[in-house]
Amino acid sequence: MTTTQQLKKEHILVTTLKAYGELLLAIIVGVLILFAWRMDLVGLETAAILTYIAAFFLGGYTKAKSGILKGVRERKLNVEILMILAAVGASLTGYWTEGALLIFIFAISGAFETLILRKSQKDLSALIQLQPQEAALVRGGFAPIMIPVKDLTIGDHILVKPGERIPVDGHIFKGYATIDESALSGESMPLHKETGDAVFAGTMNLHNAVTVVVSKKADDTVFQQILTLMERAKNDKAPAQLLLERIEQRYVQVVLLVVGIMMFLPILLLDWSFETSFYRAMVLLVIASPSALVASIMPATLAAISVSAKQGILFKGGSHFDTLSRVRQIVFDKTGTLTMSAPKVVDVVVAKGENKDDTLRLLGAIESKSNHPLAEALVKELSIRYTLTYEALTVEEIAGQGLIAHTTTRSFRVGNEAFVGEHAAEAFLKQHNIDARGKTFVFLEEDGVLLAVASLQDPIRPEATMAISQLKALGIKPVMLTGDNEHAAQSVAEMVGIAHIEANKRPEEKAAYIEAQQHVAMVGDGINDAPALALADVGIAMGKGTAVALETANVALMENDLRKLVQAITLSRKLQRIITQNLAVSVIVITLLIGTNYLQLLNLPFSVLLHELSVLFVILNGLRMLK
Repeated sequence: MTTTQQLKKEHILVTTLKAYGELLLAIIVGVLILFAWRMDLVGLETAAILTYIAAFFLGGYTKAKSGILKGVRERKLNVEILMILAAVGASLTGYWTEGALLIFIFAISGAFETLILRKSQKDLSALIQLQPQEAALVRGGFAPIMIPVKDLTIGDHILVKPGERIPVDGHIFKGYATIDESALSGESMPLHKETGDAVFAGTMNLHNAVTVVVSKKADDTVFQQILTLMERAKNDKAPAQLLLERIEQRYVQVVLLVVGIMMFLPILLLDWSFETSFYRAMVLLVIASPSALVASIMPATLAAISVSAKQGILFKGGSHFDTLSRVRQIVFDKTGTLTMSAPKVVDVVVAKGENKDDTLRLLGAIESKSNHPLAEALVKELSIRYTLTYEALTVEEIAGQGLIAHTTTRSFRVGNEAFVGEHAAEAFLKQHNIDARGKTFVFLEEDGVLLAVASLQDPIRPEATMAISQLKALGIKPVMLTGDNEHAAQSVAEMVGIAHIEANKRPEEKAAYIEAQQHVAMVGDGINDAPALALADVGIAMGKGTAVALETANVALMENDLRKLVQAITLSRKLQRIITQNLAVSVIVITLLIGTNYLQLLNLPFSVLLHELSVLFVILNGLRMLK
């Protein structure tokens, strides 16, 4: 065996021990308890006690150390300290086996929690490893040189060979390739990319070498946003988890107070002996521990974050699972959300008496200053026939409405019907026999006179109808909220199955509508959607939308597929069901055990068994999120 192979084998062994060391130690504790129990049966009492003490030390040292240090640092009691006292109390009453079992089950449940946390960290580490650290920089006719990815600047050209991962976001400058984007979107089907197509950091080039122009620095890529969101999500806790953490300190204090009272009060009121009172106080100390409650939420939430990320759904925090599960209304933007955001120009009409070429060249020149999908489609069409330049032209964009343009002597407005005047727009369409159904219009107006109109249509997303139908089956009301005209909105709504439409809405009107709703989610992809996304109970951004939308939203669908939205809601509801089950089982078990303890119906061994089985139940139930 070579030195390299030996080192690799040792690395695998060390990694495995780190991942499963806590579980392995818990199993060893279980074996020691079994041996001690057997020794006790054959009369080796001293040896049994020493073995129990070894089990106590091995199984409880890590938790005891972290609990005590945390208690000292934060100057408050915690669940770990309560469990330690319960185990010690059981031993003091002569129940070594039960005390050791308490430590064993506590160690096992802790090991499962650690495994889930490590899996979440492993998923994040695996993602980090997908991003190359170096890139092949191409300059002139020279051979490519390898430089750190962090040193690349916007506009640099890099060479990406087959089998290599793309190091930064950009677009293909030369060549064509098949790209696997599953690391970003969860979509397993590779995509064909040609010159001009966007490519993303962390995705794999499967075939053909391509030259890519860098469009974003390494720290600003979509891939880096995913890493940041996953790291942030791990630290954002669900409301129920925060509530449990707030009451933990008070709960432990109350339990210790009641245990102290129970050691003496029953002697006076119920004529119990001191041994009976002390024994029942120790049983109470064991069964009142909220370890099952504490383990009810976080392991399941971490598992949900990990699973959703693999499916191309990024939650910015555990709290958003809870909020999304309660949503009863989802509001959709139209362009880029329900449609493909790839509009096509159907027709362009110029008013009678206007020079067609000059008017269309002016319209194209103004629209070239906007990055709206409709403007880009119109510019692409008009640039085939005209050179889209115009002397001394200044353009101001009014978000969600249109453009105001000025030359040295003239002023123009370009936008939808509401921007140029609905009555005038309707009359212009009627005058030129233009069918408004399913179309979006861009008008050119000067001093209240309409000079031209362009008709565009945006194809419906192929999965939109199915996704809307599935949302309705989940009891969710879909609503379309768009700045587009009533006719275009109605046409799209009918095709996808949406009954409620809010058309001709400016960004501030969209925001006002969202603010007036309850239990509402907003799905959008553009800058003009950002205010509404921020005001919704849950803002959901389409992953290939603008950076502003991604930053504002609470959830990001890394692939522009509305079926991911259905998956996100289904996953959120499953998580809430599991958490509810866990909390219910924990509370019911603790309540029943406390009641039976006062009635002296259960002894310490059965109390320990039932209590710790409830802990194992909530841990294993949380693991169902990984399926």
